[in-house]
Amino acid sequence: MLTESKKKVVELYNNGLGLYKNRQFASAMELFNSALQIDDKDGPSRLYVDRCKHFMETPPPENWDGVFTMTTK
Repeated sequence: MLTESKKKVVELYNNGLGLYKNRQFASAMELFNSALQIDDKDGPSRLYVDRCKHFMETPPPENWDGVFTMTTK
């Protein structure tokens, strides 16, 4: 069973993921950061903060399907 704080983290993450997939990277990053304020060890939120930063600096192509392709190891 999830605690109330973990439920909130999951809710923020899911909402952030929806924004991310709609190319709203700044708004998505805010939600992922809010999740990290509740649980600073939340790996998925931390990962998507980094991806949002990347796409804010280097936007994906118009035909982007939401998949992040790693270019380095």
